[in-house]
Amino acid sequence: MINDLKSDCKNCFGLCCVALPYGKSSDFPFNKAGGEPCRNLCSNNLCSIHDKLRDKGFRGCVSYECFGAGQHVSQSIYNGKDWREDFEHAEEMFAVFPLVQQLHEMLWYLKQALALKETQSFQSSLQKIYDETFELTVKKPKEILEIDIPSHRSKVNALLIETSRVYRAAMNKKGKKHRIKKDLDYLGANLKGLNLQGEDFRGKLMIATNLSQSDLRRADFIGADLRDADLSGANLTEALFLTQSQINSAIGDIHTKIPSYLDKPSHWCNRNVS
Repeated sequence: MINDLKSDCKNCFGLCCVALPYGKSSDFPFNKAGGEPCRNLCSNNLCSIHDKLRDKGFRGCVSYECFGAGQHVSQSIYNGKDWREDFEHAEEMFAVFPLVQQLHEMLWYLKQALALKETQSFQSSLQKIYDETFELTVKKPKEILEIDIPSHRSKVNALLIETSRVYRAAMNKKGKKHRIKKDLDYLGANLKGLNLQGEDFRGKLMIATNLSQSDLRRADFIGADLRDADLSGANLTEALFLTQSQINSAIGDIHTKIPSYLDKPSHWCNRNVS
């Protein structure tokens, strides 16, 4: 569906492993400053422990998604010049990358919105803001650094909210046997086996929430924190604004149904299921 907005590490200079800082936590085993290469980054820009990240405590790396910003910054904006070779522009490159990542994430959501028949009435507005967002990603580095990301995001967000409303409306009109309270604390909540079609989980903290066996079709997951949320046997086939990073951070199994444009993480398939 949107493969051009997926990370391609082979064509990136390991930017997320250098530009972004992280602190010692359940997601990372040690501290790293922004601009400092991760100790696991190899000279060929690949990770020396890529297949063991979860086991080594780098859960944050497993769940990270740049939405194709890494290869775009590396190969297009900086014309294939590695930060190691072009040290003069390394700091600038590290500052540009997270901004482009945010713009690419917006493109991901907008492209999904454009593909929905429910958004036909405002497709022109969606296409216009999509084109404007794309144009921002191809500007010169100094111009990108001057972009007012929050202001642009607010314009994009208005259309994404409308997309969510119309997309979930059909499910909500049917009525559900179970409705959850909008102010519910989802942290560790037990929502197992519920009909949650068309629910709005926008920006919700759903860490360790039990959603196993639940019907989550047409639910909006934009910005939801699904770290360690149990999606075993859940149906998310028509979920809205669900990303690979969210899926990677959650717990699932071979019975979990996800949108066709997402991949099931290897740690799901390796789980023992009854």
